[in-house]
Amino acid sequence: MAGRGRQDVEWEEAALNGTTARDDDGTIVLTGATGFIGSHALRALRRRGRRVRALVRRIPGTEAAAPVEWVRADLTDPGALRGLCEGAGAVVHLASYIGGDERLCEAVNVEGTRALMAEATRAGVRRVVHLSTAAVYGAGPHRGIAVDEVPAAPTSAVSRTRLAGEAYAREAGAVVLRPGIVLGAGDRWVVPGLRELVERVPAQWDGGRALLSVVDVGDLARLINAAATGPRPVPPGVYHVGHPEPVRIGDLLAELSALGVLPPRPAEDWPWPVCLERLRATSGRASERQFALAARDHWYLADEIWKLTGEPPGPGPLSRLARAAEWYRDHPHRAGTA
Repeated sequence: MAGRGRQDVEWEEAALNGTTARDDDGTIVLTGATGFIGSHALRALRRRGRRVRALVRRIPGTEAAAPVEWVRADLTDPGALRGLCEGAGAVVHLASYIGGDERLCEAVNVEGTRALMAEATRAGVRRVVHLSTAAVYGAGPHRGIAVDEVPAAPTSAVSRTRLAGEAYAREAGAVVLRPGIVLGAGDRWVVPGLRELVERVPAQWDGGRALLSVVDVGDLARLINAAATGPRPVPPGVYHVGHPEPVRIGDLLAELSALGVLPPRPAEDWPWPVCLERLRATSGRASERQFALAARDHWYLADEIWKLTGEPPGPGPLSRLARAAEWYRDHPHRAGTA
């Protein structure tokens, strides 16, 4: 954990006096409810019988009859957020823009977060959970680092603006979560991206030794739910999110291959410089930076958030892949591609 917002002392006093939010307190305001992580978080909240007020740009027809209060608005329009957090026990901010339009990155990830956090503060919301990303650290390799043990050095507009958005969440007393790789049904980026990289660099990448912070999306949703509504309030600050045990990229690719999600991998082992040379000689969407995120060490110490919420991390993301395999086989391409 790192960083202390202005609500930290209030939280500590409330905890000592037994006045922190109970598990059944108030409506949960949720952004990003129709996205990859948000849809799993919404299901987790429903299973707990929570009242959810979901902010969306378009109300999903298949979900309209569900026990959710759908609010049609856009994070890029701060005025539309007025009153959104009234009566809420928690705000769970999972929405972000991860495309290539830098203007939209700024409007959604920075200004949208600032407006939402101002509204949560104005309404006196007692718990705020904000989803960020470990990509704020930039290029690695990173090996078993604690929160902010290395300086943030974002290398893209997406990670730069998500880091900037963190500042407003922290000021509002949020629990800020920085996951690494998230896997599961609905993932249109990680595994499709790995498929491209396997095709472009058909070998063991530097022995497949790279260690990565990985979390199953269902386990992440469970953790988000616990941070927002559980009986153990989490102190405001920043936390890495991943299974406590890092995953070897070689083991991840082997499991995806065994499940029929990725093609069998050649046994030939190429050192890192040869892998890079081969990547540069082929065309595709994945950049060298994205390749390095998968093929070099990027893992972060993530025990603390599980302990604070009292949630067991589960058996690990590799054991969860079987339940997502059918989805991955049916959705082999990245979002926005044919």
